[in-house]
Amino acid sequence: MLEERQHLNIQEHLLENGSRVVDAGIHVAGSWEAGKGFAEICLGGMGQVSFQAIDYGDFWLPGLTVAVNRPVEGCLASQYAGWSLQQEDFFAMASGPARSLAAREELFQAISYREADDCAVLALEGRQMPSARVAGYIAEKCGVEPRHLWLVIAPTASLAGAVQVSARVVETGLHKLKELGFDVHRVRSGFGTCPVAPVAGDDGLAIGRTNDCVLYGGQVYYTVAAEDGEIEKVIRRMPSAAAADYGTPFYQILKRYNWDFYRIDPLLFSPARVVINNVNTGRVFQAGGINREVLRQSLLGG
Repeated sequence: MLEERQHLNIQEHLLENGSRVVDAGIHVAGSWEAGKGFAEICLGGMGQVSFQAIDYGDFWLPGLTVAVNRPVEGCLASQYAGWSLQQEDFFAMASGPARSLAAREELFQAISYREADDCAVLALEGRQMPSARVAGYIAEKCGVEPRHLWLVIAPTASLAGAVQVSARVVETGLHKLKELGFDVHRVRSGFGTCPVAPVAGDDGLAIGRTNDCVLYGGQVYYTVAAEDGEIEKVIRRMPSAAAADYGTPFYQILKRYNWDFYRIDPLLFSPARVVINNVNTGRVFQAGGINREVLRQSLLGG
């Protein structure tokens, strides 16, 4: 990305302690390709992102596809935004391969995964540039020298921010499988498509739009090696439509619960349509569907 920084509309900043910060959307415009690079960093190199148009009949949206061949490592150990960074007045949600160095979340015990290295790369969803103090804290938790830490950051209300959230469609479904008690180590690969939200005027509205892309427009396809009965137990609960809060733009749901994510039905956080191919038996299971009306209301103003 840095070799093409001018083309991608990104900037690199060197902090006093030697850590490097790549701005992909705070003080710069960013770009589609910057969003693609951001998303593939989040995936730790385990997935590929490409762009496509998605036709909904009487309207269309830009969209993307994401393919992941090692979903546990790429999606859960890396891409999942499970590290909530809060240092003094700085806050950001952290993703990327450096999470597996810090391994601060219970998730790493659940998937029995951790790494060690002398270099760390972390992707941040936030609007404030991290300071040397924040970078030093991250480096310490990852067990690396500050000069060996790279941070990439973009706010939700930016082009790169919108792209990287939509690229989480496979990860969102995989995390849902885990929450439903399915052994995610049985998932061999994941493939997904998702619309990309128009850039919003503020991060609150952007959170609503980007989540709606996954909840009402995201589609995922998993290949698994399991018993058919294990898939039958979870397939109907997999799509976002299984949740009580389904059917309303996410921004309105957030306002209803006073911006408290923990009050929202956890079953909502999943793609709209899920297809699972059991390679042990050849059977294909599917549930859910695209909700064009909510997409239109959320992304195109009705």
